[in-house]
Amino acid sequence: MNYFSRIIFLSFVLITGLTAQKRIREYGIILGNYETGKNNAITDVNGVTVGNVTLLKDKNIRTGVTAILPHQKNIFMKKVPAAIYVANGFGKLTGISQVNELGDIETPIILTNTLSVPTAADALIDYTLSVEYNKEKVFSVNPIVGETNDGTLNDIQGRHVKKDDVLKAIANAHSGKVEEGSVGAGTGTICFGYKGGIGTASRVLPKENGGYTIGVLVQTNFGGDLTVAGIPMKSELKKMEEHNSGDGSCMIIVATDAPLTARNLQRLAKRATFGLARTGGNCSNGSGEYVIAFSTAEELRVPYDDGNNLFVSTKEIRNDQMTPLFEAVIEATEEAILNSMFASPSMTGMNGRTIKGLPVEKVITILKNHNIVKN
Repeated sequence: MNYFSRIIFLSFVLITGLTAQKRIREYGIILGNYETGKNNAITDVNGVTVGNVTLLKDKNIRTGVTAILPHQKNIFMKKVPAAIYVANGFGKLTGISQVNELGDIETPIILTNTLSVPTAADALIDYTLSVEYNKEKVFSVNPIVGETNDGTLNDIQGRHVKKDDVLKAIANAHSGKVEEGSVGAGTGTICFGYKGGIGTASRVLPKENGGYTIGVLVQTNFGGDLTVAGIPMKSELKKMEEHNSGDGSCMIIVATDAPLTARNLQRLAKRATFGLARTGGNCSNGSGEYVIAFSTAEELRVPYDDGNNLFVSTKEIRNDQMTPLFEAVIEATEEAILNSMFASPSMTGMNGRTIKGLPVEKVITILKNHNIVKN
């Protein structure tokens, strides 16, 4: 955790009076069959970095920005193959039509709150134009900004996210461990009626399946009937459903170093929603579920200007070798969602509303009763 992140974390502790909880795997709950990467995070995919700016101010501001960078070079000049899958489209994702048309992404991916999407898109344009080499080249740019609505805990109409916050999130992006819970774009979010947030996880395929890494990062703000490791929690926790209408949204970012073009990235993105379903998410009418998937494989990067070449030559994984990747992204998505909740303590925000954190100890007791927890 860098210096800026430590300051944000300490401010969070002072405001809430609580410290973050452990990740789900630290309690002995192992989801799926594949091994995790070193940090069990999207940053286990080589080159991917994540940055957060968390806005915790006064009594009503509970929001922020999360930035995901596919690689550390000039993304506009070296675009990454990408696809976007929409499970339910009640959301404000910018840039989707060009990604679906051309099959690549040319900016960092930004997550924030619903009413701050235009500000974040404007900041991404500033960021792209700020790169010296781009100034004489860029006359069009497709900013990618996703969102969930944090208006229960946050003064969303105040539009407190500024362009500088977006640029700071990009500048803060780092590899290694990723801050989770009520940070960045997950600061004011709610999941299954409990405190949601940012979560991440990764999986590494065996060598016989290519040894590729799949990383997932989520911004959780949705409803349904919470299920942990296959065990329904609603009846056993006997929780009142005051805030759990099922409406909300979930942004899912999938990164992999596997050589995949947009077609198979679209297939991979679809499978990520299976991981959401495993947690009990219901993709309700008022919920926006979006998956953005990209490949960091250098040989597939799309140059802005490839001279007079008329053709592209790509080497991609065969369709009949995709199943392990599908399985891995399902596992990683499920774990990332649960990590976002396990890491988020209770929070009080807009108009004195309090959203309780997941009662982790009760969940662990229930799972022990079902012989789920591994000592």
